[in-house]
Amino acid sequence: METDDLNRLIRSLNAQARGGAPEEPEVPSLEVVRGEDPAALAPVSESAAPAEADVPARLATLLGETVRRGGTDLLLVPGAPPSLRLHGKLEPVLSGAEPLGPAEAFDLLAPTLSSERRRRYQEQGTVDLSLKTGALGRFRVNLHRSRRGAAAAIRVLPRKIPTLADLGLPEALYDLTRASRGLVLVTGATGSGKTTTLAALVDRINRTERRHIVTIEDPVEYEHGHGTSLVEQVEVGSDAPSFQAALVSALRQDPDVILVGEVRDLETIRTALTAAETGHLVLTTLHTNDVPQTVHRIVDVFPAEQQGQVRQQLSLALSAVVCQQLVPRKDGAGRVVAVEVLLANDSIRSHIRRGTLHQLLSELTLGRRLGMVTMEESLAGLVKKGLVTEAEARLRSAHPDDLAAQMR
Repeated sequence: METDDLNRLIRSLNAQARGGAPEEPEVPSLEVVRGEDPAALAPVSESAAPAEADVPARLATLLGETVRRGGTDLLLVPGAPPSLRLHGKLEPVLSGAEPLGPAEAFDLLAPTLSSERRRRYQEQGTVDLSLKTGALGRFRVNLHRSRRGAAAAIRVLPRKIPTLADLGLPEALYDLTRASRGLVLVTGATGSGKTTTLAALVDRINRTERRHIVTIEDPVEYEHGHGTSLVEQVEVGSDAPSFQAALVSALRQDPDVILVGEVRDLETIRTALTAAETGHLVLTTLHTNDVPQTVHRIVDVFPAEQQGQVRQQLSLALSAVVCQQLVPRKDGAGRVVAVEVLLANDSIRSHIRRGTLHQLLSELTLGRRLGMVTMEESLAGLVKKGLVTEAEARLRSAHPDDLAAQMR
C-alpha cells in the first residue's frame, strides 16, 4: 500500500470512529494490501470501532446473501470459497466464487477493527468483535489466524430478541428470572443457542420488572434498550479488560441481575458464585453437555484442596442448569432445540455438597413434577411429535437405553 493511501485510510477511519464525516468520499479499498502481513498495518488511533461499520462492498455482498438465504453463519476460510451455514450444513455463498487468498478475511474486516482489537489480533492471533451495519443488522465476528492465512467466522444475529416460545424452549424457564438471587447456568456446545436463550431471559426481565441489569460479554451480541428495567452493557476488550475485572466492577454498581457471557477461568467462576450468594441473580454459560458434567466443570477448575468448599458454595448458589442442543428437523427445514433442565432443590444441593453427582440424573427424573426434564425425555418428545428422526435422537443422547424407554 502506498503511504498516501494508508494515511487517507487511517484519517477516514478515525473520523468515522469520532462520529464525524470521513475525510475522503469513500474508505479506500483494502484490496491493495492483499498479501501483505496484517501485523504491518498501522493501527487506527481510536480505541473503539465505529458503532456503524462501513464494510467493504464485497463483504457487504457476502453478508447480504447470507442474511437473504437465512444462513446462521458466514465462514471465510483461505483456500476455499466463502461458505454459509444453512440448517446446520455448509453451502457456498455465491455460485462459482473463487477461493479466498491468505489475507482476504483480514482485508475484508480491517475497517471494522479498533486499534485495541488490531493489537490483540497481532499479539494473540485471534479477536472477537461485534459488527453493526445499518442495512444488514448485527453480526458476531471471530477473526483468527490459521496455517493457510487469516480466517473468520461471522454469526448472523437476529434483529429482534426472540422469546422462549420462538426458540422452542419451555415457557416455565421464565420462572428462573423471578428469583432475587442465585446462579443460572445455560450450557451446550458452541452454536447451540446459549447466548440467545440468555437474551430471551434478560429481555423478559427488562420488559416486566424494575431491576438494574448489567451484561458482560465478549462481544456484545444482543442490544437491550431500557425497558421497565435499566440495562447496562459492558463489552470485554472495549469497556473492560477481562470478564473477571468487569464482574468485580459490576458488583459495585448496585446491580440486581448480572449476565456474564461465559465463565472461563477460576477467578471469574469464584466471583460469579460469590455474587449469586450475596443477593444477585447471575446468568451465565458453560460449554458442557449435561448437568453432571456442568457441576464437575465448575468444581474441577479449583485446586483439590478448595473443591470441598466450592461444592458447598455451589450447592447454596445454584438455582438451575439448562443444557441445550440443536437437532436437525426431520423435514429438513432448520433445527429444533432439545433441552435438559435441573432446578436446584434440597436433595440436589445435598448431592452437590457430597459430590455424588452420578445421582443427579435420578433427581432429574424424580423432579419431573417440579418442571425438571432430562435430555432423553426432551429428545423422545421431539421424535413423538414427528419433528426429528429416531436416528438423530440416538446420536444426541448420552443415555440411549433411557431414550429407548422414553420412546416406547
